[in-house]
Amino acid sequence: MSSLSTASIQPLPAQLVNQIAAGEVIERPASVLKELLENALDAGATEISVELERGGMDCVRVRDNGKGIPGEEIPLALQRHATSKISSLEDLERITTLGFRGEALPSIASVSRFSLASNPEDTTNEGWVISTEGGEFPQGAVPVRQARGSTVEVRNLFFNVPARKKFLRTERTEWQHCQSMLLRIALSRFDVAVSVRHNGRDCLRLDAADDVSSRVRRLQQACGQKFAQQSIGLENSAQDLSMHGWISLPTFSRSQADLQYFYVNGRAIRDKVVAHAIKQAYQDVLYHGRFPAFVLFLEMDPAQVDVNAHPMKHEVRFRQARYVHDFVRHTVGKAIAETMPESTQQDADKYREVVDDAVRALPSGMFSGMAQQDGLTGRPDMVSQVQAAAGLYGVSVTEEVYEASPGDHAQAMPPLGYALAQLQGIYILAQNDMGLIIVDMHAAHERIVYEKLKAAYQQQGIPVQALLVPLTLSLSPQEAALAEQQADLFSKFGFGVERFGDDSVIVREIPALLRQGETDAGSLVRDVLSDLSEYDSSGRLEQAGNEILSTMACHGSVRANRQLTITEMNALLRDMEATERSAQCNHGRPTWVQLSVDQLDKLFKRGR
Repeated sequence: MSSLSTASIQPLPAQLVNQIAAGEVIERPASVLKELLENALDAGATEISVELERGGMDCVRVRDNGKGIPGEEIPLALQRHATSKISSLEDLERITTLGFRGEALPSIASVSRFSLASNPEDTTNEGWVISTEGGEFPQGAVPVRQARGSTVEVRNLFFNVPARKKFLRTERTEWQHCQSMLLRIALSRFDVAVSVRHNGRDCLRLDAADDVSSRVRRLQQACGQKFAQQSIGLENSAQDLSMHGWISLPTFSRSQADLQYFYVNGRAIRDKVVAHAIKQAYQDVLYHGRFPAFVLFLEMDPAQVDVNAHPMKHEVRFRQARYVHDFVRHTVGKAIAETMPESTQQDADKYREVVDDAVRALPSGMFSGMAQQDGLTGRPDMVSQVQAAAGLYGVSVTEEVYEASPGDHAQAMPPLGYALAQLQGIYILAQNDMGLIIVDMHAAHERIVYEKLKAAYQQQGIPVQALLVPLTLSLSPQEAALAEQQADLFSKFGFGVERFGDDSVIVREIPALLRQGETDAGSLVRDVLSDLSEYDSSGRLEQAGNEILSTMACHGSVRANRQLTITEMNALLRDMEATERSAQCNHGRPTWVQLSVDQLDKLFKRGR
């Protein structure tokens, strides 16, 4: 028998309790930095300066100009479960501040050499300071020269917990973690100035941003010039939810999810429901295995989100996860769909002052004083190819042709201008008010055909194929019950799914489209149930159908090396201007680029 079973139950010493708590929230210097920055923001700071030594392992110092703490209350700040931010259960259920778990200062102080100086007064530099070593708390604070606000210094992290200290990495690694945390917090509050020094050297200065130009400039500083150039702004509201921010154009993607910032009521979070929603919004326009970049802010009723779900406050729990998921997916998806040539001028105008000449190279272009032509257009022999691929769904394409040319001044120049020539049987060269447009004709036509097929697929319903031999799937009782509950969802996408006993279902019908693609219906149903269980939502049924429509669109689009007339080329340009997501083909490649006259002049060194 273990000796522990005979030991008497005893309360743990306060210092050990704090060190255990520190283990929940303090992994490394970046964790300390996060807590101190959030406290500064909660205190109403408009300026924050950060100083680090050896990646924060030797010292983390944060100064702010917030409201400060009265001298008699400073010792309370180092007591567990003492806080100014909540006072009742109702407050706990409607958290509006960044700190909430009884505060982290006692935990940090228990594993470092710690000092806190503060002054709540505007008119004097007389403040109070309290210092501790390894959680040995003195009885009171002593006077010190301190401007309004607070200064917190954390030295020699984990000096008294060797087992924790040995898990710290190199100075470079810890500094990288601190940089990532600084940017994540700084992006949450554009109105707060942030400066950073590391080992005595100035590393970062983010000025407070109070207008569009300064916000974009700060976004550029934090996320890089390329993201600022190749992102679009979005804003949407619905009932008690609203969201705004920036998302990357599909032509700007990453090999990993390292440029993704999502905030709920100002709190930086990582959430699988949100991640899944954004992934679905981009599924039609990104290469497989690539990740979008975004900086998004979701505002909602604090009572509808539990921010107390994780010790380090990285995760939240939405009370209506499905509603949030659908709102995020719709908002992001709509913004992507609207990145047609004629829609990019407004976003470009926002960036023009701060992203200089490079912004004019946006793949999605910038157009001023241009009008979009109405109507989808095509040419009879191109139409025949589209209809061959779309025969199942009766997609029809108008046979009207667009006869205008660059010499026709009766109408305003359209966004993609007018065709000049065809290059190597692959590219269309066109002229607009900005300069030269280059279009990948197959990629562009593929997107046009694909969007028409999707629209017909959704409007006319889904042709269903009854299985001669129904498919029986063995599932867990929970999965079988979920399949029964979601029978209407399966039916919406052409699947006839019925429960059969406690732990199985029968699939009697599948979409005729999937049969053509030789899709494993059983695996698809299981994957959908897995998504529903984890995210309360699934887009796999829609995605499976879209993948086949995409293949059909690819085969039904105008091929490379096909010679087009000027009329045909203009018809394709007009279709692009009227088609959602036309800036990318179905596989995420760009369909067109803009070269401005300024860029062409630079290539030929004109004006030098």
